Amino acid sequence: MTERPQQYRFHQGDRVLPFAAEEYEDRLAGLRDLMEVHGVDACVFTSMHNIAYYSGFLYCSFGRPYGLVVTPTESITISAGIDAGQPWRRSHGDNITYTDWQRDNYWRAILSVTGEGRVIGCEADHLTLVQSEKLNHFLKPRRGVDISKGTMEQRLVKSPAELEIIRHGAGVADVGGFAIREAVREGVRELDVAMAGRDAMELEIAKRFPDAEYRDSWVWFQSGINTDGAHNPVTSRKLKRGDILSLNTFPMISGYYTALERTLFLGEVDAASRRIWEINVAAHELGMSLLVPGAKCSEVTAKLNTFFEEHQVLQYRTFGYGHSFGILSHYYGREAGLELREDIDTVLEPGMVISMEPMLTIPAGQPGAGGYREHDILFITEDGNEDITKYPYGPESNILG
Repeated sequence: MTERPQQYRFHQGDRVLPFAAEEYEDRLAGLRDLMEVHGVDACVFTSMHNIAYYSGFLYCSFGRPYGLVVTPTESITISAGIDAGQPWRRSHGDNITYTDWQRDNYWRAILSVTGEGRVIGCEADHLTLVQSEKLNHFLKPRRGVDISKGTMEQRLVKSPAELEIIRHGAGVADVGGFAIREAVREGVRELDVAMAGRDAMELEIAKRFPDAEYRDSWVWFQSGINTDGAHNPVTSRKLKRGDILSLNTFPMISGYYTALERTLFLGEVDAASRRIWEINVAAHELGMSLLVPGAKCSEVTAKLNTFFEEHQVLQYRTFGYGHSFGILSHYYGREAGLELREDIDTVLEPGMVISMEPMLTIPAGQPGAGGYREHDILFITEDGNEDITKYPYGPESNILG
């Protein structure tokens, strides 16, 4: 019987990456500086966001582990045989394919790069207890270092190439928003409207990035009571005149997430609803004015809390006012060091990308019931900010039909 390997290299086709090789080398240089500071011999990354950030490869797990090993001289993605040559084509650096002929060949592949008894950097916020035990069993590290905070901080400040892809993403989100606007009418299901926005965005991404992989773009379009949560899934509810609506488009380009969120009304808006909507719009505009270099996240949050409290609606706020953008999605990559919350003291600096997205949820049965939110993405610049979201907001633009 032919000997079955634990691992092999399967390199075929032309390599196609979201960024130039120099972009990844710059990122790896920053990582290696971090490794040197902490005395780390090799980093073993397991998360989608860090593997994508340092290599370009965004994996599809489906129950299998994936990895990226970075040493002072090497960068090697670790992928499963089911993906054949695709991980190598989408990776900067080398790639090793592990087989499933024997359990834990994944860790044997990693060991072939790191060796035993080294100082290993890993992501404590992502590595499961089971995989942590296997890391210790196979690599026998002299010491382990949680590298996740340092890598997150590195990702917070975007390169010019990242800013460009995020700018495109915001433009695609706007395209989805206008497609949704055209699809809204009485009797149409949330689902139908959401599909119109998603299809428009995927076609737009393909036009702007013909060599990309297309995956994970989605729309949440909510109506009536379904607007009460920012992340409520789409339903088959049919739209009615007077409904409050929430438009939420989320294009994904090579792992980079952007978003557009708007409050709309179908046909008409009553006085109580308009009052809440206008308060939230005013908070949105105030918040955007506060996002400048030197501003502290917690202080921006406090000023917005004061504004809502003065209008006696602070109790209806349900989450923070904004967050970082980059390689992240609803299931990977949150850059928690840059969020507009009371307990985050990060100071804004040029190159950061952050949203302003205040939301008020008025419970059912009260005047103005529903969820109100606006969402723009801003680049922090040397002398202020740049709003890259262009879809209009507020009652003057978004009472439809």
